[in-house]
Amino acid sequence: MKKIIYPGTFDPITNGHLDIAERAASLFDHVIITVANNPKKKSLFTVEERIDLVQASIKHLNNVSVSSTNVLIVNFAKENEAIALIRGLRSISDFEYEFQMALMNRSLAPEISTIFMMPDEKYMHLNSTVVKEIAALEGDISAYVPAIVEAKLKSKLNI
Repeated sequence: MKKIIYPGTFDPITNGHLDIAERAASLFDHVIITVANNPKKKSLFTVEERIDLVQASIKHLNNVSVSSTNVLIVNFAKENEAIALIRGLRSISDFEYEFQMALMNRSLAPEISTIFMMPDEKYMHLNSTVVKEIAALEGDISAYVPAIVEAKLKSKLNI
């Protein structure tokens, strides 16, 4: 069984994240979306809330599960017998950071590959921070996140 890890903060999960998860699910036997548990990062949603939102958003994907970790992602991948990490790329600036991380991960665990995927072009401009900013200013985010995420984000922001 070929497993792949799709790590990220997912604060919150967007349709761009889902696009990559859906395409990864068609390529691999099992995808583990791994919600980062990094106390140094200031997240709007708790880890538990982010896991719940991801789970609700991927119900239609039978070979995708959700987990969380606070260990190095390559160690998590080894523990889960994954062959690779999947990372989303939207722009050249993403590539520079992700390339550096991929090289570091390869140095730490040469047996774990990194695969880069781009979301559909309609999501290339999208990230969780922008979605939160638009929502906070009461803009329409319905095209960018699943309905459950939109509702939870509005509730969290008291909109």
